[in-house]
Amino acid sequence: MNTPICKCLRTKQMFVPGHEAEALSVQAELGAEPFYWCNHTLSETGPDDRPAHVRTCIPGRKCFEE
Repeated sequence: MNTPICKCLRTKQMFVPGHEAEALSVQAELGAEPFYWCNHTLSETGPDDRPAHVRTCIPGRKCFEE
């Protein structure tokens, strides 16, 4: 299942050359839990005060952007 992830979700791995493609895949988090942040709030919570995470920044969330 390939659930879309909000375009505002960020993680440091997105800025490492060669790793940006898999940065937001659920498989990427199996090793160590990465730190995620919302590009709107620039913090670990989204505009709706819920945690920014690859599992929660999905369609159905009020602030989700495709």
